Amino acid sequence: MTEETLTLRPPANRVSRRAIGYWTMWAAVGWVVLIGVQAVFVLTSDEPPTWLTVTLTISCVLGPLHLLVMPQWRYRIHRWEVTGEAVYTQEGWLKQDWRIAPISRIQTVDIERDPVEQLFRLAKITVTTASAAGPVKIAGLDHADALALAAELTKTTQSTPGDAT
Repeated sequence: MTEETLTLRPPANRVSRRAIGYWTMWAAVGWVVLIGVQAVFVLTSDEPPTWLTVTLTISCVLGPLHLLVMPQWRYRIHRWEVTGEAVYTQEGWLKQDWRIAPISRIQTVDIERDPVEQLFRLAKITVTTASAAGPVKIAGLDHADALALAAELTKTTQSTPGDAT
């Protein structure tokens, strides 16, 4: 009996282009809060510390730059693919993570949608496996694609021999 070896390779499918807007919005919220807090301290202090004025200036430059670069970069990196043998994922932007989850190791498939994902018509799939590395997540999927993928994974795992342990 020969055992097929799964190889790490770039997955074929991109996430939804709407994920760019979703990532941009969440990053913008973070920058607005950070810059807002810094601005309040600078504007309400009689003599704001120089370091705070410098960090506010840096935030005002880095924030917009981050909003322009990060979502596009993440979109180019985030990929997924499901074959008859495995679920392949690639994600991240500064720190990139590639994962392979053999179909025979899948225990559960979950679809999640936070309120903002619902606004963008997006969803994420969490594939829980019998792995110490934790679940495999595919974020930024079109909601309809996520539903179809969950159905496909459920059907495939039910017809795959093994006990997922």
